[in-house]
Amino acid sequence: MARLGDITTALDQLLEPGQYRDYGPNGLQVPPPDGADGTISTVATAVSADGEALEAAAELGADLVLVHHGLFWDGDPRALDGVAAARLRTVLGHRMALAAYHLPLDGHPELGNNALLCAALGAESTPWDGSGHPPVGSVARFDPPVPADELLRRVERVAGQRPVDFRYGPELVARLAVVSGAAASMLPAVAADGLDGLLTGEPREQTRGLAREHGLHAICAGHHATERLGVQALGEWLAERFGVRHHFVETHNPI
Repeated sequence: MARLGDITTALDQLLEPGQYRDYGPNGLQVPPPDGADGTISTVATAVSADGEALEAAAELGADLVLVHHGLFWDGDPRALDGVAAARLRTVLGHRMALAAYHLPLDGHPELGNNALLCAALGAESTPWDGSGHPPVGSVARFDPPVPADELLRRVERVAGQRPVDFRYGPELVARLAVVSGAAASMLPAVAADGLDGLLTGEPREQTRGLAREHGLHAICAGHHATERLGVQALGEWLAERFGVRHHFVETHNPI
């Protein structure tokens, strides 16, 4: 078992959320009844704090739920609707704590979604300056360059599903921008930096046109699928560092 305050301090030191201008609060979002002195023996990780994941975490006896997409976002109504209230009741009713790390978990150079995607694709990962300050995305560097067909096969294997792809880039891919989630709007920045394409989660209506006109590959492998690796790695990091049990909750979201 570990003290919650020690866990959240370690997570904040590792991920440095204060560096990021994010869409919602990073760190502890819902404390347990004992606050920072609460004891944690089981951590459940999930991509999103939706009802299915929270109920599964409760069934696992989790003391802490650690997610990429938390309960609260900028622009949400200040009053809880029925769905938000039900999610919160699940957390509070089972005396669980809930913590979320969004952009800090995309951009971490070792445990981040994008660095881990690069490694899983067999590429070297370096931060991509075109993805923000600090960078949330990575550049996957393939040495030697990989054929576009082979790259798509690797993406499908890593994501566990067939990506939506628009192939207008070079036949051999040497440098690929990797920005998990919903980063299709970054295609012009990918072109400006002379990269061969973009791997992200969700396409937009204009993705095909932008890929074609900039001469890029746009590979959209699923928002959920591209953001599974970071929370799993973070849970394993906590298990090794603090001796807690870790379970990843998979909700099989194809989007």
